[in-house]
Amino acid sequence: MASSASIASLTPETTRDTVNTGLDVDYRKDISKDLSDILAATYRLTIKSHVYHWNVVGPVFKPIHDLTEEHYNALFGATDIIAERIRALGYLAPVNLDGMKTFAPAKSDIDQSSAHEMVQDLIAEHEQACRDARKAGEKAGDNGDLVTEDMLTERLTFHEKACWMLRAIIAS
Repeated sequence: MASSASIASLTPETTRDTVNTGLDVDYRKDISKDLSDILAATYRLTIKSHVYHWNVVGPVFKPIHDLTEEHYNALFGATDIIAERIRALGYLAPVNLDGMKTFAPAKSDIDQSSAHEMVQDLIAEHEQACRDARKAGEKAGDNGDLVTEDMLTERLTFHEKACWMLRAIIAS
């Protein structure tokens, strides 16, 4: 049976230290929730990209195989950056084991029958990531959170480029 201390460490909450970096406490809580959602979506996209990397077949195998490898490596690196930003804002990165289910795609989400469908699915995921990063980035900018805004601008740049490259692979 887990100790109460270990269970408490799995419950996201603000640190016991007073965070006084110039950002409003309610904003920090709100943006940390947004970043936690972005982190979960980033993990899902990392896994999905990796699964497609393994399973793609057909005449565009090599470019999709290479691009998805580049993407899942970059996405995995981004998870650390996002989680560390949540920590810097005074919150725990998501560690609730029940919530970890949202970090992986369902089998039905990755059961694509063609390389073209795989790429279309990845484009849709990257487009959603763009919308989420833009929305959270605007919130960060409105609240003077330059660090989060900058981080999200970098994420948005990555996802928009990913969309472009994926579209180029399946263009006719």
